[in-house]
Amino acid sequence: MTTRYGGIEAGGTKFVCAVGTAPDDVRETRFPTTTPDESINRAIAFFREQPRITAIGIASFGPIDLHPDSPTFGYITTTPKPGWANTDLAGAIKRALGVSIGFDTDVNVAALGE
Repeated sequence: MTTRYGGIEAGGTKFVCAVGTAPDDVRETRFPTTTPDESINRAIAFFREQPRITAIGIASFGPIDLHPDSPTFGYITTTPKPGWANTDLAGAIKRALGVSIGFDTDVNVAALGE
C-alpha cells in the first residue's frame, strides 16, 4: 500500500493544500483564505477527494497554540485576521479526516523547509 501524506499552508491570504507520495507525485490546490468555515471545509473537501492519507502537516498563520497539553492546542488564537481568532484549525481537520496531524507556525515550517 502506498503511503500518502498531506500538507496545508494556511496563510493569511491563501490556503495551499497538497497530497503526495514523493516529490514527483504531488497534487495540490490553492484558494483564497476567506472565513474559517469556508476555508477549512474547502481543505477538507480536497483531502476527501484523494486516496487514503496517512497524516497531514499544517503550517499556519498565527498566533497559534503549539502546546499539546493545552485545551486550545491547534487553534489560531489572538490573530488580527478578521473572524479567525480562536479557530480550532488542527482539531477540525483531524476530526473530519481521522488522520494524525502535525501543527506548527508557517514561519517554523518555512525554516524547516530551508
